[in-house]
Amino acid sequence: MAMAEKSVSLCPTCGTRLAEGVTRCPVCGTVIARRAGTAARATRREIRLDMRVALGLVAAITLLVAGLTYTADRLILPPGGQGTPTGSPSPSPTQSLTPSPSPSPTPVPTSTPRPPVRYTVVENDTCGGIAFFFDVAVRSIIELNNLGTQCLLTVGQEILVPYPTPTNTPEPSATLSAAEATDAACPKEKYTVAANNTLFGIAQNYNVSIQSIKDYNGLLSDTVFEGQRLIIPLCERLTVGGATPTPTLPPPYPAANLLLPRDGEGFDLASDTVSLQWAAVATLREGEFYRVTVVDVTETILGTQNKTLIDYVTDTKYIIPTSFRPTGSAPHVMRWWIETVRLTGTSPAGDPRYASAGASSHQRVFTWSGAAVAPTLTPAG
Repeated sequence: MAMAEKSVSLCPTCGTRLAEGVTRCPVCGTVIARRAGTAARATRREIRLDMRVALGLVAAITLLVAGLTYTADRLILPPGGQGTPTGSPSPSPTQSLTPSPSPSPTPVPTSTPRPPVRYTVVENDTCGGIAFFFDVAVRSIIELNNLGTQCLLTVGQEILVPYPTPTNTPEPSATLSAAEATDAACPKEKYTVAANNTLFGIAQNYNVSIQSIKDYNGLLSDTVFEGQRLIIPLCERLTVGGATPTPTLPPPYPAANLLLPRDGEGFDLASDTVSLQWAAVATLREGEFYRVTVVDVTETILGTQNKTLIDYVTDTKYIIPTSFRPTGSAPHVMRWWIETVRLTGTSPAGDPRYASAGASSHQRVFTWSGAAVAPTLTPAG
């Protein structure tokens, strides 16, 4: 490092040292005004440094500043903290004194009501049968369609059937009304009407009154139809002589399937007897029988007499006695059918009494000729 003292000229704008006689600053371009005949001189003491030494000093100072900044941050901030951006710290927000709202109770989910079903009335439909099929009340169908108390329906009519309303679990303290409690305690039986069923036979089979079935199903008459669904209220079973109700009987048996003779088959003099046969409906219980009914249609039409044969058997075959054979030579039309019945007691005269235990079979006919013709005798010799 060398030190020298000499007279120098400085730029008035950026302070750059200028050689004598320079009229423009080579750094900032400022024009140097000089007085005539004179030269601006300045005498000052200066220190000259080598360029590499100067750059080293600048780098050292930069590293020193960075190290001091990092050390200050480590001393001030807690572990894991982040530095605060340069600038004045923002004031902390003033806490609000408004009380927080109390939590509202969680709403209980409710079921969305479903739209009613559109149903087209077919033959033999009733409000009671439709209500039973869709598991709704007859009153709900009447009110939804403005049908009136009689609930009259026509074939092809389109009605609305509401979806069954889900029953909510009652509160522990809730109590039912007298009518609701009575209905809830009443055992019920669902029954689908079979072919040839009658309301009288169904009521007898379940030992309930016809009126109770009609009232419970909204029936306006005693007529029922095949496939119709009924609800039988067993709590209204009849009693005999004030005794306790009879045990619940099994559902009615289906109609028997007739086998022989074929419908319309004819029998002549060569047939001494006619055998009726049918398929068993089930294993009959004690006191249950097949009731065989044979009617001589020809005699009934002629008006001579109402010739009818009724008998009770437990077998699936019945041989018509020869005493029932027509007396005339012309064939007679015979109609016959089978029905399952149940012994219910005896009449004051001691005759057994039977009640229907199932549906009647379809009716068949056959023809049967009259009395035998005496053989022709040939005189001897």
